[in-house]
Amino acid sequence: MDRRPALLILDLINELVHPDGKYAAEGFCEQVERRGVLERAATAIERARLAGVPVVYVVVGFSPGYADLPLGSPLLAEAKHGERLVLGTWGTEVHDALKPADGEPIVAKRRVNPFLGTHLDLLLRNLDVNTLLLTGVTTDLVVLSTAREGHDRDYAIEVLEDATATSDQETQDAALKLIARTALVTTVDQALPAA
Repeated sequence: MDRRPALLILDLINELVHPDGKYAAEGFCEQVERRGVLERAATAIERARLAGVPVVYVVVGFSPGYADLPLGSPLLAEAKHGERLVLGTWGTEVHDALKPADGEPIVAKRRVNPFLGTHLDLLLRNLDVNTLLLTGVTTDLVVLSTAREGHDRDYAIEVLEDATATSDQETQDAALKLIARTALVTTVDQALPAA
């Protein structure tokens, strides 16, 4: 198969990965820093741009007032109580280390799965992509969900494990084990070698 990849930057937003973000105390920042995720994702972005590989950003967030928040979700409903993840605020902006270049698309999602209720699939099809290179947080939620849904939409999936993180190493390892059932678990250097 002719490999035509896009690099997806999943939820690497201030609220989740910046030390001043409202989720900082939940372990994401510590793991992101310990694993060097922002640095590895920045390397992936730089190499993708040099190679002509499209870079697509996905951010999670909700409208002010939370009318589009799934109140029945134990995971997402707490965002309203903590006044977190409001689209258009600093919290839902991509971390400064990974800022999108002019023209690079940003897809806002309101669920864990970035394909649900968004134009992500249409965007990827229009870019003639058949392979998704996944980076981001959290590995056990958005990365796993994207890998599974992308697989079922007939994309080849490559998870750049050194550019992913979650709240702790045990959960990271378990998520990668599950992901490996439908995707290739690889690294930034393997998926996007230096020129």
